[in-house]
Amino acid sequence: MVRRGIFSRIKAYCRHLKSKMVREKMPVNRIASGWAIGMFYGCVIPFGFQLILSIPTAVFFKASKIGASVGTLITNPITIWFIYPIQCFVANRLIGGNLTYEAIAEAMKKVIEAGDYSTLLSLGGELVVSFFLGGFILAAICVPLTYFVVRALVSQYRLAKEKRRNLKARA
Repeated sequence: MVRRGIFSRIKAYCRHLKSKMVREKMPVNRIASGWAIGMFYGCVIPFGFQLILSIPTAVFFKASKIGASVGTLITNPITIWFIYPIQCFVANRLIGGNLTYEAIAEAMKKVIEAGDYSTLLSLGGELVVSFFLGGFILAAICVPLTYFVVRALVSQYRLAKEKRRNLKARA
């Protein structure tokens, strides 16, 4: 059995996700909207509560439920260790706070390890505001980017598929 490295597994997983994305049988804008919904909740809502909100939102807007679920994976057990402290630090600076990166990272470590969000709420108003404001800032960057990238990928795939079908019909 050949062992693959972590990066080749990540690359294979990304190809698998792209394949699922482009082959979904719904309008392009609904697929892109689903991924954007997932990205929004992945950025703004604390890890663990994202699917509870993203799936019903996708159902309500008739968007891709696959995209709404997978889009939340921007924050996952690996990425939250650096995304949460960075988003809190940036937002804390924007609100004029004086929390150090080290203090924020230590507080986020407690929240992640505790696995409950009462710990987040117990850390004080400045950090909670920084967390959610940072999430909204991250979402403001990632959501439109996700929407347009997914829309372009799906449209490109469908256009190429149509060209192949036309070439086959002519032959």
